[in-house]
Amino acid sequence: MNLPADHIRLLFGLKLRQLRLDKGLSVSELAHQSGLSISYVTEIEKGRKYPKTDKISALANALQVDYDSLVSLKLSKKLEPISDLLRSKFLTEIPLELFGIDPSDLLELLAEAPAKVSAMVRTFMDIALSYNMSVERLYLTMLRSYQELHDNYFPDIEADADRFLDEFAPADQVVSEALLINLLKTRYDIRPEQFDARTQPELVALRSILRPETHTLYLNADLSAGQRVFILAREVGFQFMQLKNRPYTYSWVEAESFEQILNNYKASYFAGAILIRREKLVAKLSDLFARDTWHNDDFLQLIDHFKTTPEQFFYRLSTVLPSQFGIDQLFFYRFNHTPGQITFQLTKEMHLSRKQGPRGIVDEHFCRRWIAWTILEELQFIQQHKSFDGILCRAQLSEYADSGQQYLIISVAHPFQPESGQNISLSMCFAVNDNLKSKMKFLNNPAGVKSLHDIPFRVVNQTCERCAIFDCRERVAAPAVLQKKRQFDALRKAVAGLD
Repeated sequence: MNLPADHIRLLFGLKLRQLRLDKGLSVSELAHQSGLSISYVTEIEKGRKYPKTDKISALANALQVDYDSLVSLKLSKKLEPISDLLRSKFLTEIPLELFGIDPSDLLELLAEAPAKVSAMVRTFMDIALSYNMSVERLYLTMLRSYQELHDNYFPDIEADADRFLDEFAPADQVVSEALLINLLKTRYDIRPEQFDARTQPELVALRSILRPETHTLYLNADLSAGQRVFILAREVGFQFMQLKNRPYTYSWVEAESFEQILNNYKASYFAGAILIRREKLVAKLSDLFARDTWHNDDFLQLIDHFKTTPEQFFYRLSTVLPSQFGIDQLFFYRFNHTPGQITFQLTKEMHLSRKQGPRGIVDEHFCRRWIAWTILEELQFIQQHKSFDGILCRAQLSEYADSGQQYLIISVAHPFQPESGQNISLSMCFAVNDNLKSKMKFLNNPAGVKSLHDIPFRVVNQTCERCAIFDCRERVAAPAVLQKKRQFDALRKAVAGLD
């Protein structure tokens, strides 16, 4: 594998430093014996400079090693994890500057404390292997952190969306399916076609496929109108923002780089911004928040007004609420459920609150009192007994038993895709505080009233294994983690009490 020049400099500097320490030499001693200046040797060890042939020979003689061994990119066992890191895609494909990290600073950190950083890198790699973390999962985790870092609001993409709307849908014109198809055909030379997943079952999981060599965008014939419009808008986003490095399937089959995942997100963000105009959504939300009472049907009508899917609407909410309303203590999650089964899969999550909420906890059972699950159980019941195929909306005030923190949770459940046989629930969760109450009038209930009109109240927790609500009828596992913690606390107190 060809390494960038700065990585080669760093590898040489790390190796030189390790050899010097193994020989028990100081920087000044090595400089004196090799005939080089102290500052120059220091620059080499920090990976800032790569010496010429004659200077490498001088260093090799001073260290009593042969020339080829010194210039070899093979590192000692102590530094192997750093070598693996530099040879991986991490430093070359992930734009560290997105996270406020200067790549040169990271390289200098590696040079300053290689043994400690090496141990840390090895630890991270072992954790990833232990949890079977794929490259794609790592990329998605990084993308989620990037979204959370920016409160999921990106003015540059919003500006691109505004520019598109001014040019192609002025005066509040609707961005329709016909408009998007026409743009793809006439402006970008892309022809939308449909494929039947029932005759090609291996493609059933895909909603769209772009074949750039034939300029064809294939759409799954089973898509709903809202799903189809979103995919068309997303493809326009790729073209309009000139995002070249991108996946050609949706959902993507394999991520080749973090840039692909990031560009895929940018195009999806763009699609949401042109389909759900920021100004219109802000006006509608302001009206909803100003009402004295909460009604689930009002929220469903709001989704229907924008002729979009619930998931697209929730995503757009997560971009508008922090930036336009100052409501940034929130998190979003999605659960999938197959009717008749007792398991629920957490398939998406995003935390702007950075506090409590469901996360991908391994080998534990999520609290069954969450509205995200009870709404799925309710949907399953009415599907079986009333032939219902619509959408449900429910709200809940949830108070965490261990912290007392309250959240307003708005959850929507509907069939995921008919051919999948699954249902899906999407939930937006808001930390209840003075700021939220000042924005949502219906939250200002009389003192001491636990239930707000149409919003029930429940005490919840994270997982059964960590929960102290011992009389919980929804419990599906013993509080093993909590009991172990209490046993340890008791042991620690007993040890401290010894004379």
